[in-house]
Amino acid sequence: MSYAVNKSDAEWREQLGAEQYAVLREAATERPWTGELLDESRAGLYTCAACGAELFRSGTKFDSHCGWPSFYESIRPEAVELIEDRTYGMVRTEVRCANCGSHLGHVFPDGFGTPTGDRYCMNSISLEFTADS
Repeated sequence: MSYAVNKSDAEWREQLGAEQYAVLREAATERPWTGELLDESRAGLYTCAACGAELFRSGTKFDSHCGWPSFYESIRPEAVELIEDRTYGMVRTEVRCANCGSHLGHVFPDGFGTPTGDRYCMNSISLEFTADS
């Protein structure tokens, strides 16, 4: 697939640290309860840590008690790409940045009590946060 931001592996490795590269470009998962954005509660905007594309608003973030930042919807449907993921003997839906193809996490239909019923379970290391001024 072709993305608006398209870099070689070498360019991504140079831009991202080893941990970010593993998650964003190789679909690794950070350990639960360790991400710096898990407890972020200020109003603001969450963007892709690889390319800066706008992904989520703080108003859609909720505490899902899963160990990763969770949102019930993306800022716009076209901001993220949803891909069937059959790794580890499961069927899940991977969430990628639609602007650069970087792995963000997975979406699950278990966001009970939210307006959409979805839980976008994102890796903190995949996101940057900018507080509203």
